Amino acid sequence: MTTAAEIKHFEQHGLYSGANEHDACGVGFVAHIKGHKSHAIVQQGLKILENLDHRGAVGADKLMGDGAGILIQLPDALYREEMAKQGVSLPPPGEYGVGMVFLPKEHASRLACEQALERAVKAEGQVLLGWRDVPVNRDMPMSPTVREKSPSCGRFSLAAATMSSCRTRWSASSM
Repeated sequence: MTTAAEIKHFEQHGLYSGANEHDACGVGFVAHIKGHKSHAIVQQGLKILENLDHRGAVGADKLMGDGAGILIQLPDALYREEMAKQGVSLPPPGEYGVGMVFLPKEHASRLACEQALERAVKAEGQVLLGWRDVPVNRDMPMSPTVREKSPSCGRFSLAAATMSSCRTRWSASSM
C-alpha cells in the first residue's frame, strides 16, 4: 500500500529513482501514471524499440530481428471496427479477450491449427467470436531467411459463454 508521503514524493519527483538502476537486456517502459490511453505512448514505445541495439536475441544477421514488440492496452475501438467488418459484434470492454498465434502459411495446415484452437476454446466453455489477420509490413528490409520462414500471424477474439462462468473457472483455477 502506498503511503501519503510516498504519493507526495511521486507527485513532486516522478517514479524514477537512481537506486533502481541496474543492467537490463533491452527493456523500455512508457506509461501514463494515471492509466490514460494515448497514441503518443505507443509512438514512444516504438521509438524505444528503434533505439534498443540489444534486446536479448540478436543474431549475426543484422536484418534478422528477434520479434520484440510492445504490450499495450486492448484497442477496443479498433477491434470493434475490424470485427464489425466480419459481422461480429464484440461484448462490452472487459468481457472479451484477444489472442495472437503464429500459424503456418500453407492453407490446409493453417486451417487445421485454427480448428484445433477453436475446439480447445469450446472445450473450455468459451466462445470464439472470429479471426483477423494481423497486418504485416512485408516491404521493410528483412533477411531472405526471415522472409522465407516467417509465419502467418492470426488474431482471434473470444468471449466467455457467460461472465459468471468465466469468473468461477478463473477463481477455481487460480487457487
